[in-house]
Amino acid sequence: MVETFGSGVAWIDYDNDGFLDLYFVNGAAVGRRAASPGNVLYRNDGRGRFTDVTARAAVAGGGGYGTGVAVGDFDNDGWLDLYVTNFGPNILYRNNGDGSFTDVTAEAGVAGGTEWSSSAGFFDYDRDGDLDLYVVNYVDSDAADNPYCGFKKKGYRMYCTPTMFDGVSDRLFRNDGDGTFTDVSTEAGIANPGGKGLGVTFCDVNGDGHVDIYVANDLVRNFLYRNNGDGTFRDVGYGAGVGYDLNGKPQAGMGTDCGDVNGDEAQDLFVTNFSAELNTLYVNRGDFAFEDASEAVGLGSGYWPLGFGTRLFDVDNDADLDIYVANGHVIDNVQLYQPQLTHAQRDLLYRNDGGRFADISAQAGSGLEITRVGRGLAVGDFNNDGALDVAIANLDDRPVLLQNTSSTGHWLLVEARGRRSNRFGLGAVVRVETARGVQVREINNAASYLSSNDIRLHFGLGDEERIKKLEVRWPSGVVQVLEGIEADQILKVEEP
Repeated sequence: MVETFGSGVAWIDYDNDGFLDLYFVNGAAVGRRAASPGNVLYRNDGRGRFTDVTARAAVAGGGGYGTGVAVGDFDNDGWLDLYVTNFGPNILYRNNGDGSFTDVTAEAGVAGGTEWSSSAGFFDYDRDGDLDLYVVNYVDSDAADNPYCGFKKKGYRMYCTPTMFDGVSDRLFRNDGDGTFTDVSTEAGIANPGGKGLGVTFCDVNGDGHVDIYVANDLVRNFLYRNNGDGTFRDVGYGAGVGYDLNGKPQAGMGTDCGDVNGDEAQDLFVTNFSAELNTLYVNRGDFAFEDASEAVGLGSGYWPLGFGTRLFDVDNDADLDIYVANGHVIDNVQLYQPQLTHAQRDLLYRNDGGRFADISAQAGSGLEITRVGRGLAVGDFNNDGALDVAIANLDDRPVLLQNTSSTGHWLLVEARGRRSNRFGLGAVVRVETARGVQVREINNAASYLSSNDIRLHFGLGDEERIKKLEVRWPSGVVQVLEGIEADQILKVEEP
């Protein structure tokens, strides 16, 4: 079953040269791991070319069947580290700052167990200035547990559904600030054995300064963990209206992201789902109340494709968030019993038109004309031109790098440097004010499916050449204001 879920991809400037590098996680067919190519790190030379530096960096994996990846500076030394999830023990690679990494999993205490881990992400849930780690786990399964599933069409085998397996609790590791972590899953209130998680993202849903957790689950309701501000969380997903779809049914959640799609300065939630389910947009109405607006805002074309990786980002720099979804079915012979479906599928790109979305996939260029079995997706500006690009990890195929050539609008990339807060400012809320209005974004690279995005924060500015005011609310509570900022630059903001 694990081999059909694919793996993730991460943007990481591992050598601090100002250009995003790429890290791909790889698996292999179950029982043939020895033939796996291993995980791969590609260095960006800043001129549009990438070089395989995996051997030098020592990040090929080896702890299990590779699934997902998270990026963050867990020791606050200014160098981004890697956490790789596996079908088996996970791996934490510490960045040595010289082009190489060291496996510090054992001493850090973050290997987890033998469970099947999927997505993961770094965030500072207790606002103590160092990054904690959330690890999503899927189902209770092992390589020897490989039942025959062929109930869809007699004589043909298919991958089993998650209903045949028990759920597994996620893990929350608190950073102790000395290079070690403590598993606080139970005391923090996130040890829910009913979960079958695949995606995770973090955002401050109610604006209280504490980062909340959203988990996309497969065929059981999704979790929204409200941060109580005292080191504990409470699952409010059911009452908030983000656990089920509009009809009160759990969906097969895969990837997820959060962002303000309608410009009301509140963080909305988006989830990709199984074929014959709409991808779900939950619009934040305040006070932990959300509305499933998927049909109302024009996301109906996502009904038949099976969505995995996703990201809310401003693809055309017009000052609002668009939606990209990587698609691909999980059943390689699905057409035998559902002729209208295929294993390989086209991706979807939705343009935000004032809070409603238009499917512009057919007009978005050759990159979206190709059918593929897409899985992990990560968004970042690899050539620093202000237009966000897309990297996709495909199942049993080469990855895809889609360069964004569509944007004509102005832009700003914010590169945060924390002092009292964590070094890269994860969890900081940035408010940008121009003559045309206000945008609010949160620094969070943990989103999509099994993947990690550009840690810098991007704003499209449309025709605005100047920012009137930029306000940063740091995780430490410090509020910083900058005024009169020119557009079309990478702005480094250091916490005072």
